[in-house]
Amino acid sequence: MNILVFDIETVPDIDSGRRLYRLDGLGDSDIAKVMFHKRREQTGDSEFLRHHLHRVVAISAVLRHADSLRVWSLGEPDSDEAELIRRFFDGIEKYTPTLVSWNGSGFDLPVLHYRALLHGISAPRYWDTGEDDREFKWNNYLSRFHARHTDLMDVLSGYQARAVAPLDEIAQMLGFPGKLGMHGSEVWEQYQAGRIDEIRHYCETDVLNTYLVYLRFELIRGNLGAAAWEAETQRVRALLRSEDRVHWRAFLEAWG
Repeated sequence: MNILVFDIETVPDIDSGRRLYRLDGLGDSDIAKVMFHKRREQTGDSEFLRHHLHRVVAISAVLRHADSLRVWSLGEPDSDEAELIRRFFDGIEKYTPTLVSWNGSGFDLPVLHYRALLHGISAPRYWDTGEDDREFKWNNYLSRFHARHTDLMDVLSGYQARAVAPLDEIAQMLGFPGKLGMHGSEVWEQYQAGRIDEIRHYCETDVLNTYLVYLRFELIRGNLGAAAWEAETQRVRALLRSEDRVHWRAFLEAWG
């Protein structure tokens, strides 16, 4: 088993907003307001920015490798965006894992593509579709229906937009904690207040919820038996107890 579950948190890309909309002289908060306003004009109601106008401020991951399990946020709280993205793709180069996400095909990976493009970050293993490794022709990270990246939201909805569900609700439906601490819509406000640690903790709880849903998915498709599934969930509990951090104590309490 070599699984890398991932999730990202983003804020408006103020530098690009300043360039695209010629907003020299405005502060970051005012530029964000302009970007949100222009997006509302385009959509009629939503302020959610287009993928290329998001800047990554946190990437959290669960790595299940050999006999080990780890959950963490990449880099340090003061790491810049390029460093976070470089570390993400370096992990793929090193482990060639099965990527697992919730809506990664629809949001996280396109954002990472644009940001890697902006920073010039090389990731040949990730972009390979069979030119370097023939096996990647039939199972790569880029094709929607290939298993090397398993987008649980896509797969469980049968690739039907009208059937998609929020991670928070699915996690809670299965008895897992769901979202803790904040909501994705609050990340920009928290970022402006300098609460990057809280953002990273929130991202970590999201990615752990995704991993727990993935374990359940592995159970229903027969890759884990009931005993193995129970052992894997207990492994998660043991890890959280051993780390004894505030957000993990809250996660365990909500898990019950």
